[in-house]
Amino acid sequence: MIEWGAMEHYLVVVRHGRTGWNLVERFRGRADIGLDGVGVEQARAASRSLPRYQPRAIYASPLERAARTAGVIGQALGLEPVALPQLIDMDFGDWTGLTLEQAARKDGQLYKLWLKAPHRVRFPGGEGLAEVRERVEAGVALVRERHPQETVVLVSHKVVCKVLVLALLGLENSRFWQVEQDLAAISVFDFRLGRPSALLINDTCHLKGL
Repeated sequence: MIEWGAMEHYLVVVRHGRTGWNLVERFRGRADIGLDGVGVEQARAASRSLPRYQPRAIYASPLERAARTAGVIGQALGLEPVALPQLIDMDFGDWTGLTLEQAARKDGQLYKLWLKAPHRVRFPGGEGLAEVRERVEAGVALVRERHPQETVVLVSHKVVCKVLVLALLGLENSRFWQVEQDLAAISVFDFRLGRPSALLINDTCHLKGL
């Protein structure tokens, strides 16, 4: 579990904008896909919602879709994003690039387990949610050391954002499907009471009209 001392700052979690692979749901993972035009506009819309939190740093997954989203946000805020490898997307291994239907045909039992008990799945040639959580928590701890009293923006991927939100709420990975993180969604946690307090989860109001 992520623990925090007495601090007065926010942790802002942003999922990257849309890519071509989001038009048909696929297991994207480590495939390095760029944003499409809508994704760039989503990133710009997200950037307009963040100044109120007065961010002092932006960290992002090194994959292009997250790095570009962070770049658009950073340009609007006057901040240079920093690549944080711990925020990289889940490694889906042999399932990378498969649509949901293809995955179900490839290994129906594992696909059903993913839907029913995702915390028990380790993808062939890839990783499981426990590994994702371990590295994400390590990444947040590093950010905490660097910015103990400052608001920080983290830009990452759907699975990583979901796992991070669960960790901040003190929930187990078995609750994975009970948290959603839409494209370019913003989640905000306040630490003024010395522990994570959710102010926003999966907020997409800034995307209206796109």
